[in-house]
Amino acid sequence: MKKSIKRVLIDKINKSEWWHVSPRDPNAYSKRGKFLASTYQQAEFYGRPNDIPEKVRISNPVYGFSEIEILKKLFQNKGRFFLEDLENAENSYQKRIDLDAKMFKRAKSLAYDAIVLMTLTGRKDLEGNRKPRSIELNLLHA
Repeated sequence: MKKSIKRVLIDKINKSEWWHVSPRDPNAYSKRGKFLASTYQQAEFYGRPNDIPEKVRISNPVYGFSEIEILKKLFQNKGRFFLEDLENAENSYQKRIDLDAKMFKRAKSLAYDAIVLMTLTGRKDLEGNRKPRSIELNLLHA
């Protein structure tokens, strides 16, 4: 019997090492969760990653192959308005942080333990029982 995409994703995430850049704000985890990247190079986008990769354990992620897909799962039809607001914002950094906080709160309220964003090619990887090359992982219970 073939495993579901979600089951393959969970297995690949739990077996992998993850890279994290510690936030400047000591309260960031309680506001937005803990963000991790699947490679050291991807984590460098956010600053200098920690020296030692981390292992994680998730069982019920909300996931998508685009941010709009995740937003629709969390907020139904309102999801696209959050992205439009972000794209039209003068202070896009603050709007990004605000959106991350909204997603974090909503996902937790729906009993998810992680938010997982992948590229469209990630679907084919998972269907082939492979880990996608690029995964952004947000742990909700850090």
